[in-house]
Amino acid sequence: MMVKVKEPDAIKKLIMSDDYEHKRIISISAHIDHGKTTTTDYLMRRAGLMSDAAAGQALMTDSDEEEQERGITIFTSVVLLNFEVGDEEYLVQLSDTPGHLSFTGEVSRALRASDGVVILVDALEGVMTQTETNIRLAVGGEGAKPVLFINKVDRLINELKLPPAKVYERIDIIIAKVNELIKKVTPREFEQDWRVSFEKGSVAIGSAKTGWAFTMKTLAKKEIKPVVVFEKYNEGDEMWLRENLPLDEPLLEMIVEHLPNPKDAQKYKIPRIWSGDLDSPEGKALLECDRNGPLLGMITKIFVDPKSKRPTLIGRVFSGTLKTGDEITLVNMRQNARVKRLGVQEITDILPMDEIPAGNLMSIFGFMCPSGETFVKPGSEMKGFEAIEYVSEPVVSRSISPVDPQDIAKLGEVVRKWIMADPTARFFHDKESGEYRLDGIDPLQIEILTKRIHEQVKIHVSEPIIVYREKIAQRGEEFHTKSPNGHNRLRIYLEPLDDKTVELIRKKKITATQADRERAAILRDEAGWDAKEARKILDIYESNMLVDQMSGVQRFDRIRPYVTTVFHEFCDGGPLAREPIMGVKAVITDATVHTDPAHTGYSEIATMTSSGLNMSFLTADPSLYEPVLNTDIKTPTDTQGGVIKVLTGHRGQVVTIEGEEENVAIKGTLPTAETIGIADEFRSATAGRSFFGYEFRGFEPLPGNMQEEVIFEIRERKGMPVQMPTTSSWSRYIYKRT
Repeated sequence: MMVKVKEPDAIKKLIMSDDYEHKRIISISAHIDHGKTTTTDYLMRRAGLMSDAAAGQALMTDSDEEEQERGITIFTSVVLLNFEVGDEEYLVQLSDTPGHLSFTGEVSRALRASDGVVILVDALEGVMTQTETNIRLAVGGEGAKPVLFINKVDRLINELKLPPAKVYERIDIIIAKVNELIKKVTPREFEQDWRVSFEKGSVAIGSAKTGWAFTMKTLAKKEIKPVVVFEKYNEGDEMWLRENLPLDEPLLEMIVEHLPNPKDAQKYKIPRIWSGDLDSPEGKALLECDRNGPLLGMITKIFVDPKSKRPTLIGRVFSGTLKTGDEITLVNMRQNARVKRLGVQEITDILPMDEIPAGNLMSIFGFMCPSGETFVKPGSEMKGFEAIEYVSEPVVSRSISPVDPQDIAKLGEVVRKWIMADPTARFFHDKESGEYRLDGIDPLQIEILTKRIHEQVKIHVSEPIIVYREKIAQRGEEFHTKSPNGHNRLRIYLEPLDDKTVELIRKKKITATQADRERAAILRDEAGWDAKEARKILDIYESNMLVDQMSGVQRFDRIRPYVTTVFHEFCDGGPLAREPIMGVKAVITDATVHTDPAHTGYSEIATMTSSGLNMSFLTADPSLYEPVLNTDIKTPTDTQGGVIKVLTGHRGQVVTIEGEEENVAIKGTLPTAETIGIADEFRSATAGRSFFGYEFRGFEPLPGNMQEEVIFEIRERKGMPVQMPTTSSWSRYIYKRT
């Protein structure tokens, strides 16, 4: 195989080419520290982007200072590589994604734009929680075909001193485990085809640190037996492996031979991510990846330049052709924007292009929008893509305030930009305490976000705290409330929203901005709603819903914006401890609105609405729910007792224990509030021999004996009266017939 130095002209030509057979759009994804970025280095060396000596050392896609300092990938890096395989030229558009739980949002977004995925597993640690999550997101969620690279095989030979038979056994276990996960989520029609196998050539094994790897095909071609690896390590001649079995060769071979090109992939990927009519001209253009069809693309990543802080929008064109200077419509934001500069991403640089046809990644400069946004030509009626699924919710919070109070507006702008880049974080202004709150998936995500913000606006940052949820268990009483001036009235009650509807909201299958008829059909068909009620939804916010069951009420439209604003504020902080509310359906059954607008001002309407919501909530058996994680601990058998003791000592629960040769894999659950410092406890209980991983599981009720204590703690921290709230705080607004 020849090595060709990267040439911008060759890349431009391949992007414009309609020879899709020679294009691949892929992600590399794995659990943290399993070696993705080191592996990507070798592909870059192969494409002539870095020197031989630097490969495996430079971690070139970790271009951000924070990444270099921490030795982890935080942001997905995008790089376009031009290779010759045999005598044929290929363009590989590659995303190196993060492995840490804090940044799974980056992984989800990169996979949306990818057709194939190189799943990477550390031979010593085996399949971990994040590996499972990535397979579920890639193969199940986004329909990206997998190949497998088992990395760090040198550790089995050097550290564990395993004989060949044991190493092969370990590799077989990993392949079987990966296939078990792939089988669970693979699209039906590909169940056999998408299994990875050494025989088929869709599994490579090697060591990115040393720079060698092979597939069955590589060995056959070079007439080398696998035992040579053990011989060379015993002789201390690792360079022989790097020279004779270079890592990039089998990886490229798998990418080119086993992962699909954009045209083939879109045939089955589009039905998974786009719910429009596939038989329409637009649907056919998408399935065909037609560059002459109507324009439809998606922004999957926002790269904020670490130095200039200027945002570049990265995404993919799925149909049509995007041109420099085009005006496009952002579907969810409902506004137009102009493409000032267009090109393709090379880590931190943009290679300029006049136009980019379907079946390619692209970078746009000139405006800002949230990651996950769909774009079309102005005037187009084309549907947007399905929302990208995120596996975590914001459960850790820090309050932030500007050092200089004059910077409060600037702080809002800066934070909004970062939240657009990473929608898994949330930001809101607590009017009562006057502070801004930043909520994220875990402390690391918030720490990095606050550092980024601080570079632009100097801020004070509080210690991280856990964000709970407030939830009700039954239908609350209906309250008839009045405005302070006595001229307006409202009847309202709350009840728990069913799980199926909450799931539809979470997956953004139903949204507040959707057409009433479309939303009603989904609620009727998928959640069993009454067709009439399903058409009368006033608002959807977070996982909560405001429903209209009024009849013959006049002038309600005049106060509707006030009612929905108050509903949002109520959902952001409930009466127990001003923590976010989840899974509530608020139903308005009647209203009286005064004829004179002078008597229907915001404070009048807000007071009666807020009173009804809070009182009904408090009569509906409310409680606090806490965020809980799934944990995965791999540890030697003789340390199993110590690990279980640490887990159960932190209110954790053991779910399964499975033997894996001389190790056990303990899977369990653990409240997020108990995770601070727990990794160190696992390490000391196992003399540093355990591996620990976790992922977000969901919210579960806080134990009854802790409810009051935690509610009081939070109320005290927020400067609220330290007592259980009752309806008496609002009872003066109850309407009584005289």
